[in-house]
Amino acid sequence: MDKKQRIKLIGAGAVVVATVLGLAGLFTGGKLMYHLQNRGELGPLSRSDIQYLNVEAPEATGRDGTVNASDWAAVYPEIVATMGDNSKNSYVTDYLEEDPYLVNIYEGYGFAKDYGSARGHEYTLEDVHKTQRPHAKANCLTCKTPNFAKLVNDQGVGVYSMPFEEVEAMMEENVSCYTCHGNDAGNGGALVVTHSYVNKALGENAAAIDPATLSCGQCHIEYYFTPADSETMMPYDGVAAMTPEAILAYYDSIDFADWTQESTGTRLLKAQHPEMETFLSGKHAALLNCADCHMPMEMSEDGAVYHSHLLVSPLENQMLLENCATCHGDTDMVKMVRGIQDRVTARETEVGNALSAMKTALADAAASGTWAEEDLEAVRRLHREAQWFFDFCYVENSEGAHNSELSMRCLDTAEAKIGEAMALLDAEDA
Repeated sequence: MDKKQRIKLIGAGAVVVATVLGLAGLFTGGKLMYHLQNRGELGPLSRSDIQYLNVEAPEATGRDGTVNASDWAAVYPEIVATMGDNSKNSYVTDYLEEDPYLVNIYEGYGFAKDYGSARGHEYTLEDVHKTQRPHAKANCLTCKTPNFAKLVNDQGVGVYSMPFEEVEAMMEENVSCYTCHGNDAGNGGALVVTHSYVNKALGENAAAIDPATLSCGQCHIEYYFTPADSETMMPYDGVAAMTPEAILAYYDSIDFADWTQESTGTRLLKAQHPEMETFLSGKHAALLNCADCHMPMEMSEDGAVYHSHLLVSPLENQMLLENCATCHGDTDMVKMVRGIQDRVTARETEVGNALSAMKTALADAAASGTWAEEDLEAVRRLHREAQWFFDFCYVENSEGAHNSELSMRCLDTAEAKIGEAMALLDAEDA
């Protein structure tokens, strides 16, 4: 499998997605039918085959009062078992090795030191502990463990500014049931937004987003840390403001930058992993949510139907591929999606290298001592914009599969900004 695709098909990257969504029945696209292998004359399996439980939550064994996965194992044995199977998603791509230009464009920031693909949810705490990127504050734990969300819910935003090591020692569990279901673990098919910043940012507008997609989107989003208290926050208040253009305008309006690059003087932004934003602006969002494509239905030996909590690529699961046929007919979906990803990856490489060359030229200009500050600032503005649009595509974990039109638009915009910047640099040198 080429380059980043193995990990990006699964939608890993960093952080929390829908490992615990399968208990919920709140899915759109009601006409979609799931097919079990060897179901035979019983025909296709629909969502109505799931019977959601209403049981009392078991006694919490977590020190912080979180009912963890092991506590629920007796009630939901198959779901807890498949959730643990995410340890199989252990493959890591070293992006700095695959795309060496990243070291140059991220110069001065932690991603120039360590940038590998996120593994499955069973590794979230281990990976944030081992990363070479600095994490002085506890906010780096935001999407790594339900215990952190619980701590913020119990104690407030001051938790974000606590020392990383102090809070890390309190954490007990990787991404788990509480993340998407609270302590009720999906009774009656319920999903719960447990990350406080989601409700703070979206307010009533959260109701416009499918609950399963929003549950994933608690972490598979673009976010930033507020300068005032290091709180994790989303840079928008609704779906209409989730475009890369609108997010950039928001950051500009609050004069925000993730870091100032020493060699260029540019105040740069580091995009995170905007899966939800990218997906919601694409064609599939009207019919599907994250679970529809990444959590196949399964049936236990006693006939109980449930969503597997082992997150998979739809291209690697026959049952999920059959769902694609609802709209795509007999299209070879694997070939089609791989083709999209190959084209996006090729464009990323082309634009990324051009961005790196422009960054080097700007650094040389800044070091020359011959440029007026206002002229340098004009190029820096284009540099900031070009890197933002490039990064918004590069870090999104589907490599174009979620929304190929947006991916290409971002890369085209980045390329145009690079061209403008190089024209200014070349004109000054002429």
